[in-house]
Amino acid sequence: MKIILAALLFAATATAAPATSTSDRALIKHARLQQNAAIVRHDVDAIASYWTDDVTICRGLGLQLAGKAAYRKLFEGDDPTSKDVIVYERIPVSIDASSVWPLAYETGIWKGHRGSAQGPTVLQGRYSAQWVKRADHWLIRSELYVALEGFDQGLNMKAAP
Repeated sequence: MKIILAALLFAATATAAPATSTSDRALIKHARLQQNAAIVRHDVDAIASYWTDDVTICRGLGLQLAGKAAYRKLFEGDDPTSKDVIVYERIPVSIDASSVWPLAYETGIWKGHRGSAQGPTVLQGRYSAQWVKRADHWLIRSELYVALEGFDQGLNMKAAP
């Protein structure tokens, strides 16, 4: 009986996944804030360094893109000196890291500011993101943005049917 109980205890501890690490959540939040800073600097290489090669995105007004190269083009086409450029900001509200798989789920609020990070908000809404851990680095595999409010020039933008 003691041998069976010891074997069951060993099996339970051997297969139990480690508890979700608060450091993983902190690393993801830090990565998101660093990516925001790269967006403000218009540093496309740094922005893209947080995506997997097969990243997918559903933009705030419904257009969808697949792949890092397509996502990069959204940022490469912007003229950072234009007063009409929209600078995007993601504000994490919740980050859940799996204790079983190298996966995490982030939700938050996003804002599109006209001209600069301090410019007026023209669009805003909610977002979610799937993160994957590869070689001790957290990367974004998928993002979903939903525009919920528009202001000024943002009201002229069209949603994809």
